[in-house]
Amino acid sequence: MKNLTELSKRDLGVLFDRIQAAIALVDREGNLVSWNSAFEAGKRRFPFASNLQEMFLQKDADLIRLKLIEGGEEHWAGEFANTETDAAVLCDFWLMPTGDDHMLFIAERIESEADAENMVDKLRKQVKMFQKESEHSKKLARNKQIEMEAVIAQAEEVAHVDPLTFLPNRRTIIKDMQSEVMRAERYHSLFSISVVDIDNFKTINDTYGHPVGDEVLRHVAIHLRDGIRHPDVVGRYGGEEFIILLPNSNKTAAAEQAARLCRELRDKKIQLKDGEIHVSISIGIAEFRIGEDSWHSLLKRADNAMFDAKNQGRDRWVVGE
Repeated sequence: MKNLTELSKRDLGVLFDRIQAAIALVDREGNLVSWNSAFEAGKRRFPFASNLQEMFLQKDADLIRLKLIEGGEEHWAGEFANTETDAAVLCDFWLMPTGDDHMLFIAERIESEADAENMVDKLRKQVKMFQKESEHSKKLARNKQIEMEAVIAQAEEVAHVDPLTFLPNRRTIIKDMQSEVMRAERYHSLFSISVVDIDNFKTINDTYGHPVGDEVLRHVAIHLRDGIRHPDVVGRYGGEEFIILLPNSNKTAAAEQAARLCRELRDKKIQLKDGEIHVSISIGIAEFRIGEDSWHSLLKRADNAMFDAKNQGRDRWVVGE
């Protein structure tokens, strides 16, 4: 077996192409020199990008520019398009100097909640490290402050976001629902929720595989997020279930929204790498009853209504009693 010093450029190229993480070699200005096949999948979304920063939102591009200028080994988290779909994914980033005035950029996708929690721990350790560093110069101190603020924001975001769909995770959406229930109880305001479930999701996973199932989850999440009004909130409750919170809305308004979401998704084809797939959803609705409901009983009624929609043939909505 060859040791690391005996590996040729061709050997490294073959090795990097077999790694699922997106890897790119860039110069100190961020200009792309070479990249592996996983990075190429994301680059197809930005065919004219010649610089690493051009593949990120402006706030993230500014952060990367700072890291390139400093030229040291860096580690952080953020969104990156390492697939050919419209949805970016949450990634663990590394930027490492190669010793020849170039930098190696690595984006490894965060797949699970456990991965996300590990990332939060790493980011918090970075915050502690930044806080302990002495100020070598005003510029360095300012750059580190910018980095520390960005890391704190990233840690906060990762802790509350579902890594697959970028929606609020189960813990966050339940907490938000509890807050809305307290507000409705205190001010006697309207509040409704919808529980959304993807129809035949197990069949999709069994037929096409879990990667396609993940793509379906992401597409449905985007559809729900873009299809609700402000200040409604949608979060991933778990598996293929989502919860929509509708402050200041009664069950009639929630039903109108549910009918539209079902219809729009029914008419929408989800484009996959090797074809397309039709997906439908079933929705259960419940309106908060002041003086009677807790957040738990409200959720239970909406969940029961969703199962009623399933039993009635799926691809529909039902208002819970």
